[in-house]
Amino acid sequence: MDHDGRVTRAENPAPSATAPGSPATSASPGGTASADVPGVTVPWSYLMDMDGVLVHEEHAIEGAAEFIAELTANDINFIVVTNNPLFTPRDLRARLLQAGLDIPENRIWTSALATARFLHSQRPAGSAFVIGEAGVITALHEIGYVLTDRDPDYVVLGETRTYSFEAITTAIRLINDGAKFVATNPDATGPSRQGVLPAAGAVAALIEKATGKVPYFVGKPNPLMMRSALRAIGAHSESTLMIGDRMDTDVIAGLEAGLATILVMTGISTPESIEQFPYRPSLVLASIADLVGRTADPFGDR
Repeated sequence: MDHDGRVTRAENPAPSATAPGSPATSASPGGTASADVPGVTVPWSYLMDMDGVLVHEEHAIEGAAEFIAELTANDINFIVVTNNPLFTPRDLRARLLQAGLDIPENRIWTSALATARFLHSQRPAGSAFVIGEAGVITALHEIGYVLTDRDPDYVVLGETRTYSFEAITTAIRLINDGAKFVATNPDATGPSRQGVLPAAGAVAALIEKATGKVPYFVGKPNPLMMRSALRAIGAHSESTLMIGDRMDTDVIAGLEAGLATILVMTGISTPESIEQFPYRPSLVLASIADLVGRTADPFGDR
């Protein structure tokens, strides 16, 4: 059951898998066929990246609004999965609304939320020293964590537009004193209107060099991020696909979580860059617009 109390597809009998990386035409029309009930199909659920798939530089990508509207109108289970830990789901919903995309808060899953869920599973009601903004701070408060610089259980590195040398120094000293080192996402850079900005992965490398301690990254491509998103909407990996624009985060995370994968060419990847990797997505499309009218059977007749 999802956050609205609505019964989701995961409560249907478990489907048999179409192996990620197999030809797209091998997917059964309308979903994957159930091994438990012959002739019964399970509709696809969708996980999708945000930047490069739905939006680009604050503007909706062509076809994104129609795609989301089609999922909503047909009651298709979906969630947006983003490594962006800066903002809360409410903040991101507002950003997406400004771009013309109507996505509820409970259909947005961030690396900050995944990090909070991970920490809660490891040490409930713990404590952390945090470098980050509202997204990760709010997520940790909501699981009952105390934020402190006095003997915390964890140092949690998120992202901020104003990294403080003082805060980084404090993090280094706390890790050296025994705090466990966790980071929301491994992205080395992030976009801005002025150009690239250092992101959590770059600052994590600095702290790792100073402490000799390797951080545990929760966000993509860690399949933990994908599995936590699946649980958030009550979806099953065997009847879920991941749509992304990056081979090194979205596609590999989907593959390792047992999902079918779709790569779109509206973000980082190019046809040439795909060939640099030893794995392939289930399907490559020009953009999300190519799925409009086909959300029930995204792999059929391709």
